[in-house]
Amino acid sequence: MQNFKKMSDDTLVTEYLSGNSKAFDELLSRYQSKLFSYIVFMVKNHDTANDLFQETFVKVIVQLHDGRYVANGKFYPWLTRIAHNVIVDYFRLTNEMKVYEAPNDNDLSNIIQLSTIDINKEEEIVRQQVLSDVKTLMEKLPAAQSEIVYMRYYQNLSFKEIAEVTGVSINTALGRMRYALINMRRLMHKHDIWLEVV
Repeated sequence: MQNFKKMSDDTLVTEYLSGNSKAFDELLSRYQSKLFSYIVFMVKNHDTANDLFQETFVKVIVQLHDGRYVANGKFYPWLTRIAHNVIVDYFRLTNEMKVYEAPNDNDLSNIIQLSTIDINKEEEIVRQQVLSDVKTLMEKLPAAQSEIVYMRYYQNLSFKEIAEVTGVSINTALGRMRYALINMRRLMHKHDIWLEVV
C-alpha cells in the first residue's frame, strides 16, 4: 500500500497520470482549503467561490492530462495560476474587476515583511490580530493590489511566484505591493488603526 502523504507533489502528479486517482485525492486534500480561501477572498461570495473552485480543478485535470504541468516542485503556484485565470475570466464576464497598474518608477524601499520565526504564544495572538486588521484593510484596496498582498502574506508565495501566477513582471508585482502598502498606511491613519509589524 502506498503512503501518499509522504510523496512530493510531483510524484503524486506522476502517480495520478499513471492511473492512480487516489494520488489526485491527496493533492486535492493538500491544497483545497488554501486554494478555496484564496478564491473566496477574491470573489467575496461563497457560492461563486464553490463554482470557481470546481472549475479550477476541472481545468487542472485537463491540463495535467494534456501534459501542461512541468514537474519542477512548484505545483501549488501552478495550481494558483489556474485559479487566478479562472477568477480573471469570471470578473471579465461580470465586469466586476478593475486592474490598477503601478507606474514604472517603483521605489521598493518601503516593503514590509512579516516574520513568523521564533514567535511565542503571546506574539502569535498579536500576529493573528494584526493579520485580521490587515485583511480588513486589504478588502478596501483595488483588486490587483489586494490579490498581491493576499498571495504574499496569506499564501506565503514569493514575488517571483506571484508574478508567474498573475502573469505580470516581478517589478509590476513589487510595484503593486508598494502601492498596496501605501494605500493601507493611508487607511490606517484614516481609521486610526496601528499595526505592530516586525
